[in-house]
Amino acid sequence: MRLLVFGLGYTAQAIAARLSGWTVTGTTRDGRGGTLRFDDSQGIAREIATATHILSSVPPADGVDPVLAAYGAALVRARTWIGYLSSTGVYGDAQGAWVDETAPAGGGRRAARVRADADWLALGARVFRLPGIYGPGRSALERVREGKAHLTGLGDQVFSRVHVEDIVAGVIAGFDGPPGAYNLADDGPCSQDDVVSFAARLLGLPPPPLVALETLSPMARGFYAENRRVANAKAKRLLGWRPLYPDYRAGLRALSAMTSPIPASTAPASASGDQR
Repeated sequence: MRLLVFGLGYTAQAIAARLSGWTVTGTTRDGRGGTLRFDDSQGIAREIATATHILSSVPPADGVDPVLAAYGAALVRARTWIGYLSSTGVYGDAQGAWVDETAPAGGGRRAARVRADADWLALGARVFRLPGIYGPGRSALERVREGKAHLTGLGDQVFSRVHVEDIVAGVIAGFDGPPGAYNLADDGPCSQDDVVSFAARLLGLPPPPLVALETLSPMARGFYAENRRVANAKAKRLLGWRPLYPDYRAGLRALSAMTSPIPASTAPASASGDQR
C-alpha cells in the first residue's frame, strides 16, 4: 500500500505513523526530511501514478487550492482512493445550532475553503471536515502553561474540536468508506472558555485573564463571530468510527498524563505544509 500526502504536517504525520507496513511519501515546500518538494512535478507525477491512496492536507492559498491547481488533472486520471482534510468552517455561523453534512456550505469567512471542499467532492474524494484540532504539543495545556491563553466571557459561543488521534482513526476508517463529506468532531461542543479553564485546573494554575474581544486580532475576532455545534453521526454510521476522546475533558486528561508530549510539527504552513 502506498500513500502520497500533500502537506506532511502535524495531522498527516500522525496518520502516516499509524500505517504500519505502508510506503508513505509526503510533500513539503523545500523537500526537508526526505520529502518531495511540492514543485517537483515529475516526482509527484510518478507518485500519483503508483499510489494506492492520496491525501491532501493543504488549505487554499491566495484564493485557490494549490494541489488542485498544480496536479488536479493528474488526480482526475488517477484511479485510486483520494482524501482531503477540510474544515467545519465551511458551514459558517449557525448561531449555535447543530450542523451535519447536509447543511449548506458557504456564507462564512472561508470562501476559498468552501470552493476547495466542493472541488474535492466533485473529484470523488472522501472529504473530512475538521473542527479545532488538538493533540500532543498542540492543545490548551500548552497555551495555558506558556501564558498564551485567555478567557473571553463568551460562554454562549460554542464550537467543536477533535483530538488528532481521532482524526487518524477517522481517515483510516474512511479507506473503506464511500466518497463524500464526513464531519470528524467530538461529541461535546462547548465554549473556548470552558476548555481553557479546565486546562488550567489540570495544571494547577489559576485561570488566565479575561480579555476584551476588540483587543484580539481580526482572525481571532472572526473565529468568535461563528457559533456552531458539529454533528458526527454520519461518520459513526457509515465508517464505524467512534471518537476515543468524546469530549475535551477526556482528551486533555490523556494529554496531561503524558510524560513527554510530542512537539507540534515545524512543517511550513504553506502550499506544501499542513495547516490541519
